[in-house]
Amino acid sequence: MRKTFILLSFLLIGAIVNKTLAQAKNKPLIVFVTGDHEYSGEFTLPLIAAELEKNYGFRTKVLKAYPNQNAEKNIPGLEALQEADLAVFYLRWRQLPPDQLEYIDKYLKSGKPIMGFRTTTHAFNYPTGDASEKWNAFGEFALNAPPGWGGKAAHTHYGHESSTDVSVIPAAKNHPILTGVAPSFHVRSWLYRVLPDYPTKGSEWLLMGKSVNPDKAAIENPVAWTGTNSFGAKVFTTTMGHPEDFQVEAFQRLVINAIHWELGKKVPKKWKGRIDINVPYRGMVK
Repeated sequence: MRKTFILLSFLLIGAIVNKTLAQAKNKPLIVFVTGDHEYSGEFTLPLIAAELEKNYGFRTKVLKAYPNQNAEKNIPGLEALQEADLAVFYLRWRQLPPDQLEYIDKYLKSGKPIMGFRTTTHAFNYPTGDASEKWNAFGEFALNAPPGWGGKAAHTHYGHESSTDVSVIPAAKNHPILTGVAPSFHVRSWLYRVLPDYPTKGSEWLLMGKSVNPDKAAIENPVAWTGTNSFGAKVFTTTMGHPEDFQVEAFQRLVINAIHWELGKKVPKKWKGRIDINVPYRGMVK
């Protein structure tokens, strides 16, 4: 009798474990890839990841430049992209080796959705003539953004002492990503100039930014958009992403909504509440 009880107990435990593993496997996996020198993406995005796991039923994995955010040539763990359902990038001027780029290349060619924050418009910075130089245009071919900093696109910003007033573009007000997002809000990030040629043709603009206290003549520019990239994948890109932006509830909700939308999930109408994110701005500190 006792042996039968023990056997049944083991079988029950095994069934529970198998069910738990199956449920976990069915949850979409989001892989966050960070390494941006300046904006502490390796600290803000793990807090977003934790919220997604706790309240929204996703699995997440956060990859970080090693040994720190200034290490431009190594992001361990990129093989996780092989299992990812969504890749979220917050990069700046990396020079990853070919074997690491290969994982990103395969992910892009899979046509799975992609998300990019702020400096990911200039994610890579290989020298002229380098075999990987084409990756300098990552912003354009992956995110419908300018192909790197400066250049013909004149991709620039309006000064570190400026900030940005953000407003919902009227034509986009019913987009699922904007569910519950305040019609106007303020962020600390200085406005990026992406116009006149970007976002690429066919992109849908969601939010417009107006520079506050710019250091030069400023025009309004889109700060968040969606679209389909050159690989046929769904894209969400935002030029916001200063760590203080992550404290703004409207921005937090925008990000959570965008992740649901990218994965083909229904955007939650009920907001789980403001996320406690208090990460200081680091600046360009070595």
